[in-house]
Amino acid sequence: MKDKLYNNADSFAISFDEEWESIDCDDIRLKIDKVLELLSDHPFVISNPENARKIGEFRIFSLKKFQ
Repeated sequence: MKDKLYNNADSFAISFDEEWESIDCDDIRLKIDKVLELLSDHPFVISNPENARKIGEFRIFSLKKFQ
């Protein structure tokens, strides 16, 4: 999906999940930081960095998507 990035939460979530799977890190908070750093050029992160972090944390801690 890297060739099609949109300035919305759904596009960000898809990109977040893809990057999450590619990073090897045991510290969950550090891993979130690394993913956000890799996605720093994503339109949603650029326009809404606070919500991007909240969405990433929600996916990991609330949905327990990758546990």
